[in-house]
Amino acid sequence: MKSKHLFHSMGERVMITPRKIPLYSKLISIGNNVWIASGVEFITHDVTHYMLNGMKDGHDYKEKIGCIEIGNNVFIGANAKILYDVKIGDNVIIAAGAVVNKDVPSGSVVGGVPAKVISTFDNYLAKRRKFHVEHTANNAKQEISSDCEKEMWAAFVREHTV
Repeated sequence: MKSKHLFHSMGERVMITPRKIPLYSKLISIGNNVWIASGVEFITHDVTHYMLNGMKDGHDYKEKIGCIEIGNNVFIGANAKILYDVKIGDNVIIAAGAVVNKDVPSGSVVGGVPAKVISTFDNYLAKRRKFHVEHTANNAKQEISSDCEKEMWAAFVREHTV
């Protein structure tokens, strides 16, 4: 995508798993170290002008379009939607399924519909630093070992037993 110049700009160390190229992708700028999970949608336009023009009220409504800017060190969770005229700061995590319709300040974790700040980036880092497992998944093969499976289920049972 970077070599084809599909976006306004794209930094280093960017992973985009969605398979659809957004309409007006030149209105999207992506910083460094940005990881975009599957199903994420970037919406750079609004097509309500078609409906409004159908009202025939004498006004010629135009398509509304806008830019999306993504800072550095950003993770966007699965199936999130990022709407136009939004700036996402640095050191940001956007939760799966969030709908981002306004700017996200640097150092934030946001989630929900519409997305709201639910934590700070620093709090998230502190929690993640406590996560430790003996066995890890093999992402390249999209599988886990039986030892990893056992360890994950044992941890799950510990956390969810009343």
